[in-house]
Amino acid sequence: MTNKILIIGLGAGDLDQLPLGVYKKLKQEKNLFLRTKEHPVVTDLEKEGLQFQSFDEVYEKHDQFEDVYEEITEFLLTESAKAPVTYAVPGHPLIAERTVQLLLERGPKQDTEIEIGGGQSFLDAMFQSLAIDPIEGFQLLDGTALSKEDLLLKSHTIIGQVYDAFVASDVKLTLMEKLPDDYDVFIVTAAGSSNEVIKKVPLFELDREMELSNLTSVYVPPVIDEKILYKDFLKLRGIISELRGPDGCPWDKKQTHQSLKKYLIEESYELLEAIDNEDIDHMIEELGDVLLQVMLHAQIGEDDGYFTIDDVIEGISAKMVRRHPHVFGDVTAENEEDVLKNWQEIKEKEKGGAIKSLLEGAGKGLPNLLKAYELQKEAAKVGFDWKTAAPILDKVKEEIDELSEEITEKGIQEDIELEYGDLLFALVNFARHYGINPEEALNKTNRKFMRRFAYIEQKAAENGQAVEEYTLDELDAFWEEAKTQGL
Repeated sequence: MTNKILIIGLGAGDLDQLPLGVYKKLKQEKNLFLRTKEHPVVTDLEKEGLQFQSFDEVYEKHDQFEDVYEEITEFLLTESAKAPVTYAVPGHPLIAERTVQLLLERGPKQDTEIEIGGGQSFLDAMFQSLAIDPIEGFQLLDGTALSKEDLLLKSHTIIGQVYDAFVASDVKLTLMEKLPDDYDVFIVTAAGSSNEVIKKVPLFELDREMELSNLTSVYVPPVIDEKILYKDFLKLRGIISELRGPDGCPWDKKQTHQSLKKYLIEESYELLEAIDNEDIDHMIEELGDVLLQVMLHAQIGEDDGYFTIDDVIEGISAKMVRRHPHVFGDVTAENEEDVLKNWQEIKEKEKGGAIKSLLEGAGKGLPNLLKAYELQKEAAKVGFDWKTAAPILDKVKEEIDELSEEITEKGIQEDIELEYGDLLFALVNFARHYGINPEEALNKTNRKFMRRFAYIEQKAAENGQAVEEYTLDELDAFWEEAKTQGL
């Protein structure tokens, strides 16, 4: 390689903090480029006659930081083909410097040697100024690309690249998704230098207190209050583990996959009811109850040594990516039909091409009313279905007659159950042809029954009597009143 770029760091603060070796390189370099001249070291060195070219104007040209970094990188690579280049950045070249990473990636591909010449990291000064030990748990995040998923609330968190109030506003809003509005954070500017400023502010005032500076970071102390951590998935996982642990809850410890089955069904139906009622608060609560069942099953799997919640998450993540190539791959899906077709084809490939019944897996795990619906729907795909609803209604009548005959003539309980099942199956088929979900229809009827029965109870209470003290005809009269009132 003949081309060369030497990258050095200007440190975290003023000239007194600058390593001697870096100082000498800056003083002797004739082809010097600065990512930004807005740095205390540059101000001091300018008085000593430092000659340089900065990229501050590039920042003003672009709306996105990535475009800025792209232009700087390509410019430096082009200049290095003419003569060796020295590129100086704030702090240390390998900490929070996107242009340096781009140069390290692209330099070798363009026969350009990239040398890291040292510099002092702002992190050393931050640790000293804030008196924190990173071994307790530490993370460094980029304020220009902060995501709530990145946050480890129990660790010391330093957020760099908080250049101005706009970045600070985005940082504030992201932090407020996990932390209380009044959580104390620290704005640290020029850490370790003679101009160091550390300001403690409540989170909601973060962007109001920010000033334009390339030397400003935000420090978020570890969360100690357990209630704040309730939003954190790891906290939930720890709670479930403790419930099943040696000193946990006797009820939770004795549960098995089998014993929990009924609770999963119950919680799922309670969630469906909250959805039907458009009750957001109860949806949140019931979704939590369903998630609790998932977590308990996963914890049992972990306790037994078979699987963990990580395996569950990995499996569903892989499946979603695999079955959505139109989102995560290069497959095109113009509409919902294309999506479903792709899904089915991928699903068949996953089965390995083995010949299986069309109905195998249809309605798997569903209550039997819904399973009947799914079985019929699958069979209809290959033409095993009536074309119209009329013969289905005849079939319903036929099943009613057969059920009546079984009851009056034979009275064998098992056969009565079979005939009753045939009737329900025929009714489900009738519903399917009219676009009716039998489960939802029955749910609506159940709720209607509950409303009208509650009206009967209310009328009885108003009259100072118990419901059982009324005759059936009197109760029917109350029922009819409820109907007339639209209940």
